Amino acid sequence: MKKKTMALVGNPNSGKTSLFNALTGANQSVGNWPGVTVEKKEGQIKQHSDLLVQDLPGIYSLSPYTPEEVVARDYLIEGRPDALLNIIDANNLERHLYLTTQLLELGIPMIVALNMMDVLEKQGSIIHTDKLAYALGVPVIKMSVIKNKGVSESLHNLEQLLKNGNQAPSYPLYDNRLEVALEEIASILPNTITSSQKRWYSIKFFERDQQVLKQIDLSESTRAELEEIITITEKIFKEDSESIIINERYAFISKVVALCSVQKNSNQFSVSDYVDSVVTNRWLAFPIFAGVMWLVYYLSIQTVGTFGTDWVNDVLFGNWVPQTVEHILTVWKIAPWLQALILEGIIAGVGAVLGFLPQLMVLFLCLSFLEDCGYMSRIAFVMDRFFRRFGLSGKSFIPMLVSTGCGVPGIMACRTIENERDRKMTIMTTTFMPCSAKLPIIGLITGAFFPHQTWVAPSAYFVGMAAIVLSGIILKKTRLFQGDTAPFIMELPDYHWPRVQNSVRQTWERSKSFVKKAGTVIFASSVIIWFLSSFDYQGQMVETSNSLLATMGRSIAPVFKPLGWGSWEATVATITGLIAKENVVGTFGVLFGQINNVSETGKEYWPLLSNQITPIAGYSFLLFNLLCAPCFAAIGAIRREMNDWRWTTFAIGYQTGLAYLVSFVVYQFGHVMIEEASFNIETFLAVLVVMIVGYLLVRKPTVSKTKVIEGIQVL
Repeated sequence: MKKKTMALVGNPNSGKTSLFNALTGANQSVGNWPGVTVEKKEGQIKQHSDLLVQDLPGIYSLSPYTPEEVVARDYLIEGRPDALLNIIDANNLERHLYLTTQLLELGIPMIVALNMMDVLEKQGSIIHTDKLAYALGVPVIKMSVIKNKGVSESLHNLEQLLKNGNQAPSYPLYDNRLEVALEEIASILPNTITSSQKRWYSIKFFERDQQVLKQIDLSESTRAELEEIITITEKIFKEDSESIIINERYAFISKVVALCSVQKNSNQFSVSDYVDSVVTNRWLAFPIFAGVMWLVYYLSIQTVGTFGTDWVNDVLFGNWVPQTVEHILTVWKIAPWLQALILEGIIAGVGAVLGFLPQLMVLFLCLSFLEDCGYMSRIAFVMDRFFRRFGLSGKSFIPMLVSTGCGVPGIMACRTIENERDRKMTIMTTTFMPCSAKLPIIGLITGAFFPHQTWVAPSAYFVGMAAIVLSGIILKKTRLFQGDTAPFIMELPDYHWPRVQNSVRQTWERSKSFVKKAGTVIFASSVIIWFLSSFDYQGQMVETSNSLLATMGRSIAPVFKPLGWGSWEATVATITGLIAKENVVGTFGVLFGQINNVSETGKEYWPLLSNQITPIAGYSFLLFNLLCAPCFAAIGAIRREMNDWRWTTFAIGYQTGLAYLVSFVVYQFGHVMIEEASFNIETFLAVLVVMIVGYLLVRKPTVSKTKVIEGIQVL
């Protein structure tokens, strides 16, 4: 039996993805920022094995100006689902009905769901669904996904719609003069276009939609007749064809809204308006944002998250797990080398990473709260105003925000950026933001060198943003990235209390992904690192300082000596971080696995490096690992999104080079000004680097000497 397919269609932030989760039970990110769903998502409706649902990207129109609209329109026209469920924000009825009028013209059976009705009714406004259904010619239901109201009713109506067969065609009727033109166009359409699709194709031909004109093979005589119909109609209306359609749609929508909607207190400021007047204020927005992010990291690193981390490291992996496993291995008379592998390699390495899980969970919960309540949408708006001055778009902030959880989906979120140059530049810079895998490094350095200072953890966030801004200024002035910044259109949803269920689910999913990585990648890495740190070239078990790992580390360590941490242990930890950033802490856990009762900060590791590492060097180490090339998984994502190994190599080289220069400058300046070291050649080079960067920031953009001929760049 063939499965029926239903597509969820609606504007961004209309509640589409929330409804998708409610219908399918699928675990998918639900946030209040544009670009959550880059591609359509498919799921099976619970308890209905014969019914599939597609979650299409949030779109404003079926005229494809963005990648999201292209994906949605291609699926609706070529995929032809059996039914549509159009989700509308009841609080913005007039704006959302524009897409509805276009969906009606597709000739696909449809149901309209008015979401967020509870918010509308709380404001004292009314929408008469019976009148709206009469005006549109399709079923209309009230819904509040966040309170699980109307979900079952929408499913019931959908079942009835599919059971009863095709819905009678219903679409808006416009000015009689326009209708005559559309009927004439429909009469000359090829027979390959079905009757249910003729209305939509007639309008698209009338609008001179180039994508549609390329898809349909029309004879020269038909094209000439089509152009004559359009030209005559344009002269009658004294407007171009596209404007005629837009105006007629809005005229129809205005009549529908006047018929079915009663607005109360429409001129009064809402609570969201009052809050926005503060958090998006020109002068207050950035201080508030800085304060919020400081609070998030303070709660995660130094207060709430620390209590759980302390227990995991001191009790769970400090006593219970090692002692229990050691007792079992002794009873079973396991070989000493295998005991060392399990205790000093696997448990020490994986445990050192998992010890930071409570802090990560607090971070995930805080970010989920900010996303769900609507604040992060405001930050995207504020950052667009800020980024645009430096050659980036507000759309670039969305991947950066996603990257605070994991760099891989952050890189993939760059697909929403239409401008190819801006997209590549965002891919190159988005991993500068500290992801969850870098949080253990932040916690390690903070606890070991700055235990009573609250600025270190938040500084990691703002250093990442500063690196992005500086990169945007410098790269945008080069020929590779010149061009106008991509426009950014977004809708600010009303503030609302986050759903506990949604916040907990997101925290659980992200934490589960972190644990899964610790159980696979970190496990394998810990085993390999232990073997390399326990054996020499002859295969003999030796002290760590004489091992293969130490030999390899010492050969590379001089490269990092100007950064202040040229020891082989720190070098090896950094190199293994390319596999997964969690390996940085995990490597120290293996190298110093003989230490018992390691605290949540891991500072017991650092006395062994006290001759090489100072607080300034420790902060330099932190900055390098925050900004350098990301993990293998993220590098793979960069390769897929760039679709070119040369661009991938350039991105990795740029990230690593910038990380080296930042760490070098910070250490050299700190070494002289704070540790009172003498001025030397390395300090001079650091000053020279700052001067060069300053020049690159203020210099005039390079004038491109290329010209474009029919899509081909000619030098």
